[in-house]
Amino acid sequence: MKATYLLVAFLALASFASAFDPRPLQDFCVAVPDDSSSKDADPGNADNKLGSKATPVTVNQMPGLNTLGISLARVDFGPKGLIPPHTHPRATEILTVIEGTLLVGFVTSNNQNNTNRLFTKVLNKGDVFVFPLGLIHFQVNIGNGNALAIAALNSQNPGVITIANAVFGSTPPISPEILAKAFQVDYKVINYLRKQFSYDNN
Repeated sequence: MKATYLLVAFLALASFASAFDPRPLQDFCVAVPDDSSSKDADPGNADNKLGSKATPVTVNQMPGLNTLGISLARVDFGPKGLIPPHTHPRATEILTVIEGTLLVGFVTSNNQNNTNRLFTKVLNKGDVFVFPLGLIHFQVNIGNGNALAIAALNSQNPGVITIANAVFGSTPPISPEILAKAFQVDYKVINYLRKQFSYDNN
């Protein structure tokens, strides 16, 4: 009987899945000679309807990051520019403001009262803020000039899911009946929103 309990406990642990990067099997991975182990971080063009541009530096852009479990993003904001609500399914993000003033925030997952709490903060040059893994978060430039921030993430490929694009711009699209019921709105609203969310500023 005791052996059966131990076997069940072992199988339960063995089936545990993790979304984090695996522990590296080596200290580092040298990039192939044709690839650069460094990248220029030129200003991103924030002249778009969101007024922002996120320029990622993941293992896809810099192979030398392979096995290191880190990545970066340069985030350029025009006046009033916005990085819309999004998540990183595989990483916690730490944001440092280089220039300008940002309003940032994240929303907690459901707690026992079935509520989602919003945490926000105004950040100025030199300020730092942490967005926990997988939580919906955003950044908006509340200054009149341009702003710049650097995001560091603890995954070589953190992923990004922009909420509005994922819900209203998926291919194939989510059924309008599902979205209308989920958001408690008319189908016309869903059709209107679908036309708006085909843009990605990453």
